[in-house]
Amino acid sequence: MNPFKEGTTSHHDWEVLKDLQWHCTKCELKSGQAKTWQIWRQEKGIQLDKDEKGNWFKTMQCPTCGIKTVHRKLKSLDILDETKSRSGISQYLARRVKQVYNNEDALFLRSFASRELEVDHKFPQIRWKTDEEENKTSMSETEIKEKFILLTRSNNLLKSRQCERCFKEGIRGNFPGIYFWCEGNEKWNGADKYDKNGCVGCFWYDPYKWREELNKLIK
Repeated sequence: MNPFKEGTTSHHDWEVLKDLQWHCTKCELKSGQAKTWQIWRQEKGIQLDKDEKGNWFKTMQCPTCGIKTVHRKLKSLDILDETKSRSGISQYLARRVKQVYNNEDALFLRSFASRELEVDHKFPQIRWKTDEEENKTSMSETEIKEKFILLTRSNNLLKSRQCERCFKEGIRGNFPGIYFWCEGNEKWNGADKYDKNGCVGCFWYDPYKWREELNKLIK
């Protein structure tokens, strides 16, 4: 049974994918952002398939549009029950993160109502090899700041798009119009595509550290 509301983009994509075959994200599926598929896996319990390299997608020639595109595939129609925060963040921990940051959005340093903010991992999920185990609720403030930031929904999607492009092209994003990286340069330079070290120094990885280092230069 389709788990999504009829008429939605996700409902359409489930109907396409329920044959358990690879489908093109350009001409067959409506959800183009990697964030959508992460939510399917991590919050909805939907089982997506991987390619031979362990990616949650497969780049291949599309027989319909005739170009090489990203394809998605369901591994099974069974929906997992253990969806307790596949991102590894319990509701209790999410509240703690918001308290630590005083409900401040990391992009523009504005305060929002708690319900308007999302806890986001600094290290983008598109570079994860496996789903994260649940984080301990007893994490210290230092541990929280090393791992998480807060973003509004729109800014979270913006970060996701920047990280998706970086993952595909190897070019790190910038704060709009400011070409500064506090470590390294615009080239993503990790040991492999899943190396966290390749993200260090980028604004989208840690906006607070990025501002701190930029202000040191300004002063």
